[in-house]
Amino acid sequence: MSDYRVQPGEAQEDQVTAAIEKYTAQVPSSVYLGLAIASIAASVTFKIAKKEHEALFVGQWVAPFLLLGIYNKLVKQHGSDAAVNG
Repeated sequence: MSDYRVQPGEAQEDQVTAAIEKYTAQVPSSVYLGLAIASIAASVTFKIAKKEHEALFVGQWVAPFLLLGIYNKLVKQHGSDAAVNG
């Protein structure tokens, strides 16, 4: 059976990714958690105000904010090309 996994150093990210990561890594991870919590609070507020559409719209922001926070944390710990550069 063949092993099709990418090995460390076999593939590299482009310069656009590196530039984005350079700036986004400066954002504290707590910012993304705060944005997720604020989205939950805003969604509940809209729900209480009987604004169903707005509550659903803002409530859907929670998962992307948490995923961005995870990505941010991974970039800080490993970088996109950590095996090549580290």
